[in-house]
Amino acid sequence: MKLAVVGTGYVGLVTGTCFAETGNQVTCVDIDERKVGKLNNGIVPIYEPGLETLFHRNVEEGRLTFTTNLEEGIKGAEVIFLALPTPPGEDGSADLKYILKVASDLGPILSQYAVIVDKSTVPVGTAEKVHAHIADNAKVDFDVVSNPEFLREGVAVEDFMKPDRVVIGTKSDRAKAVMTRLYAPLVRQGNPVIFMDERSAEMTKYAANAFLATKITFMNEIANLCERAGANVDDIRRGIGTDSRIGKRFLFAGIGYGGSCFPKDVQALARTAQDFDYDFKVLKSVMEVNYEQKTKLMPLILKHFDGDIKGKTIAIWGLAFKPYTDDIREAPALDNIKALIEAGAKVTVYDPEAMDNVREQIGNAVTYAHTQYAALDDADALVVITEWPLFRTPDFDKMNLLLKNKVIFDGRNVYELDQMIEQNYTYYSIGREPIMAPVEQKV
Repeated sequence: MKLAVVGTGYVGLVTGTCFAETGNQVTCVDIDERKVGKLNNGIVPIYEPGLETLFHRNVEEGRLTFTTNLEEGIKGAEVIFLALPTPPGEDGSADLKYILKVASDLGPILSQYAVIVDKSTVPVGTAEKVHAHIADNAKVDFDVVSNPEFLREGVAVEDFMKPDRVVIGTKSDRAKAVMTRLYAPLVRQGNPVIFMDERSAEMTKYAANAFLATKITFMNEIANLCERAGANVDDIRRGIGTDSRIGKRFLFAGIGYGGSCFPKDVQALARTAQDFDYDFKVLKSVMEVNYEQKTKLMPLILKHFDGDIKGKTIAIWGLAFKPYTDDIREAPALDNIKALIEAGAKVTVYDPEAMDNVREQIGNAVTYAHTQYAALDDADALVVITEWPLFRTPDFDKMNLLLKNKVIFDGRNVYELDQMIEQNYTYYSIGREPIMAPVEQKV
């Protein structure tokens, strides 16, 4: 099939590349000439495991191309995906200006029937708005379909190629037939393609992300209670995660969720509830708790250093909002860096993928280390923010030589308590008792 994908951000690039991998002819369109230039020169602008291999293969075989010309990009396309940004506005609602602008541009240049697909995460009723904007100047038949993505950063290629379900919102039999044919290669093992109306499909994406964010936040609340009650949140996680009604995933306590989806989608769903005069109390609590959770380690850091960290050097491991990505949108690391600097600390950071993005955002406000161990050199303490695998089994002998004090503040519970006792570290984590080293710390 001939496809067009408008927008080459995270969702658009993964969507275009993976559909090309299944044999389709895909043209990706973006107004950013610099980005399109990079893509045409073989440079993948995001880090996502497995994406670069598929990208180069499909570019070389001529199935994946890039352009800044919308009319050229959609020519002959049976399906046109809109994978455009929907950033939160000041009131928390999703800003649809990019999607509606492209919708208006599409109307006069459509030359044949096409299925226009909202791939971006959009509020209830967006498909109707997109349809109206296209219809203003369209001279051919078309359908607008909602097809939300459920990609997890870090495993997005696998999620796309082997989806656990595909949700499609449409009332059109013609569009349903086109979308069924398009997704057939990806659901051969029987994973469902779930058809519903457009509004239900739009709500499904928000409901899924809001529920997962709520699950994370609930466990963080349990962790906070554990610290007061003397319980261990990891034991509780194992105890409830084996209940098939609850499941094992999204039960890890930590310093809050971030990224491009959960914060934005929870906020947008809360705004949708407000628009329909419904008080969604749970979501309000989720947002409040997560905001506070992001800097939960700061009081522990200050207390450990007797309330004064001016002139102290704090090392941070992990900047991305989660492992296997370079995405720093709403990343807890940024909140912690800001809080540490405001308290007078010097901050040295290391992340395998996200340092360039942080440098672009905050410049030289921190020192960027070339290795995880270089970040520890003469540091007064280590703060673990992102649970990259390479942080889980470090060389403690090397760490001991570099750190001024054997002190770790672990925002992701990367290490076991027994391990920290054995290594003679003072160790603070989330929802577990602190470990106080018997040796005197040089604070």
